Amino acid sequence: MKTRILIASLLLSASALTAPAPAQAKLPPCAKGALIGGVVGHFAGHHAVAGAAVGCAGAAIVHHNRHRRHHRR
Repeated sequence: MKTRILIASLLLSASALTAPAPAQAKLPPCAKGALIGGVVGHFAGHHAVAGAAVGCAGAAIVHHNRHRRHHRR
């Protein structure tokens, strides 16, 4: 059961990271991901620190991939 909750929280944080929002654009990618992941992790079984770590890593990867795609053109 905890595995399903963790997977669901990762999917929710990933979908929240891909949606552009003007208020979130001012935060660095890792901070934005850590904030979203921490909130999702907290509500998914009091795993805020793990959620923040995964959110930060996920946001850094997404940012890196977008940056690479943008500079290839």
